[in-house]
Amino acid sequence: MPADLKSIRILMPSHFNAHAAARIEAEFDAVTIDDPDPARIPTEKLAGIRGIAAGLGPSWIPVIDALPPLEIVANFGVGYDPESSLHAIDKGVCVTHTPTVLDEEVADTALALLLNTVREFWFAEKWLRDGKWEKEGNYPLTGLSLRDRQVGIYGLGRIGKAIARRVEAFGLSVSYHNRSRAADVDYPYYETLEGLASAVDTLICVVPGTPETHHTVNAAILRALGPSGVLVNIGRGTVVDESALVAALRDGVIAAAGLDVFEDEPHVPAELAAMKNVCLLPHVGSASQHTRRLMADLVVDNLVSWFSKGEALTAVPEAKSASLAKRKNG
Repeated sequence: MPADLKSIRILMPSHFNAHAAARIEAEFDAVTIDDPDPARIPTEKLAGIRGIAAGLGPSWIPVIDALPPLEIVANFGVGYDPESSLHAIDKGVCVTHTPTVLDEEVADTALALLLNTVREFWFAEKWLRDGKWEKEGNYPLTGLSLRDRQVGIYGLGRIGKAIARRVEAFGLSVSYHNRSRAADVDYPYYETLEGLASAVDTLICVVPGTPETHHTVNAAILRALGPSGVLVNIGRGTVVDESALVAALRDGVIAAAGLDVFEDEPHVPAELAAMKNVCLLPHVGSASQHTRRLMADLVVDNLVSWFSKGEALTAVPEAKSASLAKRKNG
């Protein structure tokens, strides 16, 4: 590691991942702020900040604009906010994320979420804990099962393929919809999301939250999925039209849903929280100490590689297409 890394100033939230923060403090000149507000950055530190390590969101845009020397934003997470990320890229700033290291963990969560949704395991455990098993007898038979389901995956990237392998291990068929056909799989491919939804009764969403995917799972897609349909979203909350989903669940347009992500996190619509035909998780897809440590290391490794070799390890696709594989001048 070059000796001059310690002179490079990196901004990060005061509540940042502890492992990543410890590495950044040891290897760089770390600056912390409680909130993404340029006014909170010490004046004497402001001019020299060349990197940001954070879970980027729209609130970071004023910070990005306040840092002329900024070269790189190391985003904590495989998903990344398109508004702030594209804003940074448009200003010539490289943006990275943490793919690959969380694929298997998120795929595990997706299958657990699907199983909990169709078999109501959380409600069954609550039945036991509330003493109803002893007082009232067995938990009622679930109306849904994983058996004989046809699974469609919306977004067959790394995580989607990891989910598909698990789905196959459960003895279920897999189909998918992507922007284009994947060359390395033999699963049936549907050119449209509505075509996929019409062909399956279980739809697992794994796509990122981008302007192109916003509300692509809408009322029409839910109608196509049908009254025995189950929707699972492990990607980004903005992909699903939440109002349409509430109505579909309420009116029997689909049977059930399992959600790890929401449109306005941490806010969850009261209508969803009150429903029994949903399983709701607080965005815990990659939330194990094991996986978060790997993600934290990749955040810092991107910073080290950028400032020591002039290239990022895992730039987001938009940054790669903008030819941001080397540092800005200076």
